[in-house]
Amino acid sequence: MSLSDKDKDTVRLFWAKVAGNTEAVGSNAVYRMLTVYPQTKTYFAHWKDLSSGSVNVRKHGKTIVNGIGEAVAKIDDLQKGLLSLSELHAFQLRVDPTNFKILNHCLLVVLAITFPAEFTPENHVAVDKFLAALARALSDKYR
Repeated sequence: MSLSDKDKDTVRLFWAKVAGNTEAVGSNAVYRMLTVYPQTKTYFAHWKDLSSGSVNVRKHGKTIVNGIGEAVAKIDDLQKGLLSLSELHAFQLRVDPTNFKILNHCLLVVLAITFPAEFTPENHVAVDKFLAALARALSDKYR
C-alpha cells in the first residue's frame, strides 16, 4: 500500500500531536512490546531493568518516537531518508525485521489509548499505512 498525499498530510497533522509526548508514547510502546512479545527481550538482554518506568525503556522509547518523527519529515522518500537507520538495524544491531511490525502494532495500541479523541479511524488507517511503509524502508538493507 502506498501513501496518498491525503495520507501523508493526515500523518503529518496527527504526528504533530504526538511530538509533544514522545517519551510517554515511546516508553509505553516499548514496554508493551517487551511484555506482550517477550521474544523481543533478546535484543535488550544487557538492560538490567525492563519495567515500564526504567531509564532504558524510557530512553529507547523516546529515541524510537523521535526517529519516527524524523521519518514523518522524510515521508516523501522513506527509503532514501532512512538509509542509515536501515543499515544500522540490518548490519550492526541485526534486528529481525519482523520486530518492526510488532513495534508498529504496539505503537498503534498506545496511540489509540493516549489520543482517544484524535486517533480517529481515518488517522488510524493513515498512520498504520505510514508505519508499514516505515517498516519496509527500514527492512530495505535486509534484502
